Amino acid sequence: MDVIAHISDLHVGGEFFSERLAKNLIKYLSSLRPDIVVVTGDITDYGYVHEYERAVDLLSSLECSKLIVVPGNHDARNLGYMVFEEAFGTRYPFLEYDGVCIQGVDSSEPDIDDGHIGRLAYEIVRQNLNKCKGLKIVALHHHLVPIPWTGRERNIPFDAGDFLYLLSTLNVGMVLSGHKHVPWLWNLNNTLILHAGTATTLRLKAGIHPSINVIHVNERQVKVIRVSMDTLEERMIFQRPLPNEVSAPLLGTQDGHARIRVKRQATLRVAGALPK
Repeated sequence: MDVIAHISDLHVGGEFFSERLAKNLIKYLSSLRPDIVVVTGDITDYGYVHEYERAVDLLSSLECSKLIVVPGNHDARNLGYMVFEEAFGTRYPFLEYDGVCIQGVDSSEPDIDDGHIGRLAYEIVRQNLNKCKGLKIVALHHHLVPIPWTGRERNIPFDAGDFLYLLSTLNVGMVLSGHKHVPWLWNLNNTLILHAGTATTLRLKAGIHPSINVIHVNERQVKVIRVSMDTLEERMIFQRPLPNEVSAPLLGTQDGHARIRVKRQATLRVAGALPK
């Protein structure tokens, strides 16, 4: 079984960044030792070089075989998107391992919070995922559909509809994102959309814990566990067999539970870890 840790919204260097939560994240992943860590943006707060330096140190200390990182809107501030490329090489990483493909997408725009993907990115996604025969995963920062308990809706990518249509035509089985600091699950046209909360900040909605998602996948099933970074308590939010394709409606509830039927053969892993 392969294990993916999905973390997001670290906001290293920000006013509400918590060293205690960061230590809990390192401790938990050191014990878990996932095959992959996927980071869906906002690793910094203002995109400054010193924030990136601290963020790279934090990510380099995480125990994992492979690491994939995409930028968020905070990372694109103050020319931070250029620093991101120096630190991680590309804003559109593509990683393939053991029959699973993960395509990273930059949905940020410099110095604004709104999201945008763009037609040039569509072609990158299409070319890379067309050649993938196993489970296809897309990772980006911005949410493609609204999330409950996040107030007035804003910042969804301007072209979210077109991008969702593209993902549907490519039979993408899972989308990983962050941005709103509220964890949630949706199922849309047979694609599981998994949102991560914030892992290491205290910028939290009332009653929402800082958390990460842990995805377990083998040739028979997928299981998603939500882990509180405050208490390190694990809570299973999803488990279904994975025969052939994703199907059936999702039931989401306020306490964070979610249910979905999934049918798709897959094993997950990624290349491109940061040098240590």
